[in-house]
Amino acid sequence: MSALAVAKNAVNLGQGFPDFNCDPKLIDSVAAAMRQGLNQYPPMTGVPVLREAIASKIKAIYGRQYSAEDEITITAGATQAILTAILAVVRAGDEVIVLDPCYDSYVPNIELAGGVPVRVPLTPGTFRPDFEQIAAAVTPKTRAIIINSPHNPSGTVWTLEEMTRLQEILAPTKVLLISDEVYEHMVFDGRQHQSAARFPVLAVRTFIVSSFGKNYHVTGWKVGYVAAPASLTAEFRKVHQFNVFTVNTPVQYGLASYMTDPKPYLDLGTFYQRKRDLFREGLKHTRFKLLACEGTYFQSVDTSAVSDLNEAEFCQWLTAEIGVAAIPLSAFYGNSFDQHVVRFCFAKKDETLHAALDRLAKL
Repeated sequence: MSALAVAKNAVNLGQGFPDFNCDPKLIDSVAAAMRQGLNQYPPMTGVPVLREAIASKIKAIYGRQYSAEDEITITAGATQAILTAILAVVRAGDEVIVLDPCYDSYVPNIELAGGVPVRVPLTPGTFRPDFEQIAAAVTPKTRAIIINSPHNPSGTVWTLEEMTRLQEILAPTKVLLISDEVYEHMVFDGRQHQSAARFPVLAVRTFIVSSFGKNYHVTGWKVGYVAAPASLTAEFRKVHQFNVFTVNTPVQYGLASYMTDPKPYLDLGTFYQRKRDLFREGLKHTRFKLLACEGTYFQSVDTSAVSDLNEAEFCQWLTAEIGVAAIPLSAFYGNSFDQHVVRFCFAKKDETLHAALDRLAKL
């Protein structure tokens, strides 16, 4: 869709990346590290000062103390973190539960490890977890479950009650949890992100994945991290050492310096809620039906009142004829389930959003 957007000179609200710059202070911090000569290999697990900053942040926000030495690992983005976690614990024939629709790397990663993906649909329309179906999907072969909150592509945020229910289901089992929390600071309307770190029964079995690219508007830097108990981290690092080895040194030091001020990530929800509200207000002047957006920087809409085209065809038409690119939700389902819903990314400059809304007003 991004390639088609370029070809058609469309406003690209498809792929999830900001079109604005990060804080110049962050650039300065990385440049300073380069000038200080911090340009050679760092420790395989990540530079200590950054791991310590992450451990302090998790403790302050979620109340769980992770050892910077044994339980925090710096990764080449969250996608690598998810792959490495799966390769570390999934063996041939193991089942891994994924909740459809889901980020498109999950299933190929499971298959690469020789595992068997077990797709459980989120409730159509609301995208809430269906715990009866999740519990029914757990078998003696289940090795892990992957969850994602705030959720891409729907923008839903799991509640305290939902995380507690998941904890109850997993408590009597040995099932591991991979919790994709890359949008952790993008929650709206007074909600609270319910990290797996908050829940003792979950935390002891969980790889928690987060992303500096999402938090600081630098998706191209591809730096993330994993927090997990020492026993899981030890297995994780056995794979990490040989599929990545280590991560960009000056960027790690720059991030550590920048993290001394928590305001940028603590204010992220307010920053994106304003953009969400701007975008949703403009969409009210179209025939789209707006779905709830509780977090992330994605807004999904129902296209049924606009067109009877399927989602993929509609996105191609919208890009070519209206000049705005979106992503079909069917692309996030294993069976290409089509419910006439498409996803827009509002992590854009205000002028980009206004330009897109001017074109969408034709609908």
